[in-house]
Amino acid sequence: VQLQAFGGGLVQAGGSLRLSCAASGRTLRNYAVAWFRQAPGLERELVAAITWSGDSTYYADSVKGRFTISRVNAWNTVYLQMNNLKPEDTAVYYCAADKTIATIPGEYAYWGQGTQVTVSS
Repeated sequence: VQLQAFGGGLVQAGGSLRLSCAASGRTLRNYAVAWFRQAPGLERELVAAITWSGDSTYYADSVKGRFTISRVNAWNTVYLQMNNLKPEDTAVYYCAADKTIATIPGEYAYWGQGTQVTVSS
Protein backbone atom coordinates (compact mmCIF):
# COMPACT_ATOMS: atom_id res chain seq x y z
CA VAL A 1 0.00 0.00 0.00
CA GLN A 2 1.33 3.45 -0.91
CA LEU A 3 0.78 6.25 1.59
CA GLN A 4 0.88 9.97 1.04
CA ALA A 5 0.87 12.43 3.92
CA PHE A 6 -0.09 16.02 3.35
CA GLY A 7 -1.58 19.03 5.10
CA GLY A 8 1.45 20.36 6.94
CA GLY A 9 2.43 23.99 7.00
CA LEU A 10 3.41 26.98 9.09
CA VAL A 11 1.05 28.01 11.89
CA GLN A 12 1.25 30.22 14.94
CA ALA A 13 1.14 28.76 18.42
CA GLY A 14 -2.44 28.04 19.41
CA GLY A 15 -3.46 27.39 15.84
CA SER A 16 -4.71 24.24 14.14
CA LEU A 17 -3.80 22.00 11.24
CA ARG A 18 -5.32 18.84 9.84
CA LEU A 19 -3.03 16.25 8.35
CA SER A 20 -4.27 13.64 5.90
CA CYS A 21 -2.83 10.25 5.05
CA ALA A 22 -4.20 8.94 1.78
CA ALA A 23 -3.64 5.40 0.57
CA SER A 24 -3.42 4.06 -2.94
CA GLY A 25 -2.64 0.71 -4.48
CA ARG A 26 -4.46 -1.20 -1.77
CA THR A 27 -7.28 -0.44 0.58
CA LEU A 28 -6.34 1.02 3.93
CA ARG A 29 -9.35 -0.67 5.46
CA ASN A 30 -7.39 -3.65 6.79
CA TYR A 31 -4.56 -1.71 8.38
CA ALA A 32 -3.92 0.10 11.60
CA VAL A 33 -2.49 3.55 10.90
CA ALA A 34 -0.19 5.68 12.99
CA TRP A 35 1.22 9.18 12.88
CA PHE A 36 4.84 9.62 13.90
CA ARG A 37 6.88 12.77 14.05
CA GLN A 38 10.57 13.51 13.98
CA ALA A 39 12.19 16.77 14.98
CA PRO A 40 15.82 17.57 14.04
CA GLY A 41 18.26 15.62 16.16
CA LEU A 42 15.55 13.56 17.83
CA GLU A 43 14.23 10.06 17.33
CA ARG A 44 11.00 9.40 15.50
CA GLU A 45 8.19 9.21 18.03
CA LEU A 46 4.66 7.89 17.93
CA VAL A 47 2.05 10.64 18.13
CA ALA A 48 -1.23 8.82 17.58
CA ALA A 49 -2.56 5.58 16.17
CA ILE A 50 -5.88 4.03 15.24
CA THR A 51 -6.98 0.45 14.67
CA TRP A 52 -8.30 -0.71 11.31
CA SER A 53 -11.89 -0.45 12.55
CA GLY A 54 -11.40 2.88 14.26
CA ASP A 55 -12.71 1.58 17.55
CA SER A 56 -9.46 2.05 19.43
CA THR A 57 -6.95 4.87 19.45
CA TYR A 58 -3.64 5.69 21.10
CA TYR A 59 -2.14 9.10 21.87
CA ALA A 60 1.20 10.17 23.20
CA ASP A 61 0.87 12.00 26.51
CA SER A 62 2.25 15.16 24.94
CA VAL A 63 -0.69 15.47 22.51
CA LYS A 64 -3.62 14.08 24.52
CA GLY A 65 -6.53 16.50 24.51
CA ARG A 66 -5.09 18.46 21.57
CA PHE A 67 -4.79 15.94 18.72
CA THR A 68 -7.46 13.64 17.33
CA ILE A 69 -6.88 10.76 14.94
CA SER A 70 -9.74 9.51 12.81
CA ARG A 71 -10.34 7.55 9.64
CA VAL A 72 -12.80 7.25 6.81
CA ASN A 73 -12.22 3.84 5.32
CA ALA A 74 -14.53 4.53 2.41
CA TRP A 75 -12.16 7.33 1.41
CA ASN A 76 -9.00 5.34 2.19
CA THR A 77 -7.85 8.22 4.37
CA VAL A 78 -6.73 8.78 7.94
CA TYR A 79 -6.69 12.23 9.52
CA LEU A 80 -4.81 13.89 12.36
CA GLN A 81 -6.56 16.98 13.64
CA MET A 82 -4.08 19.06 15.60
CA ASN A 83 -5.39 21.87 17.79
CA ASN A 84 -3.72 24.27 20.20
CA LEU A 85 -0.40 23.66 18.49
CA LYS A 86 2.80 24.44 20.37
CA PRO A 87 6.31 25.22 19.10
CA GLU A 88 7.45 21.83 20.43
CA ASP A 89 5.06 20.18 17.96
CA THR A 90 7.34 21.34 15.14
CA ALA A 91 8.55 18.27 13.24
CA VAL A 92 8.16 16.26 10.09
CA TYR A 93 5.03 14.15 10.47
CA TYR A 94 4.81 10.71 8.88
CA CYS A 95 1.93 8.30 8.55
CA ALA A 96 2.55 4.59 8.70
CA ALA A 97 0.44 1.46 8.36
CA ASP A 98 0.56 -2.16 9.41
CA LYS A 99 -1.77 -4.86 10.67
CA THR A 100 -1.76 -3.75 14.31
CA ILE A 101 -0.87 -0.72 16.38
CA ALA A 102 2.72 -0.61 17.60
CA THR A 103 4.80 2.08 19.28
CA ILE A 104 8.06 1.28 17.51
CA PRO A 105 8.63 2.68 14.00
CA GLY A 106 10.29 -0.54 12.87
CA GLU A 107 7.02 -2.42 13.37
CA TYR A 108 5.35 -0.56 10.48
CA ALA A 109 5.85 -1.87 6.96
CA TYR A 110 4.37 1.05 5.03
CA TRP A 111 5.30 4.72 5.29
CA GLY A 112 4.30 7.98 3.72
CA GLN A 113 6.86 10.58 2.68
CA GLY A 114 6.34 13.03 5.55
CA THR A 115 4.91 16.52 5.78
CA GLN A 116 6.52 19.43 7.63
CA VAL A 117 4.68 21.10 10.49
CA THR A 118 6.20 24.30 11.84
CA VAL A 119 4.68 26.12 14.81
CA SER A 120 5.94 29.61 15.48
CA SER A 121 5.86 31.17 18.94
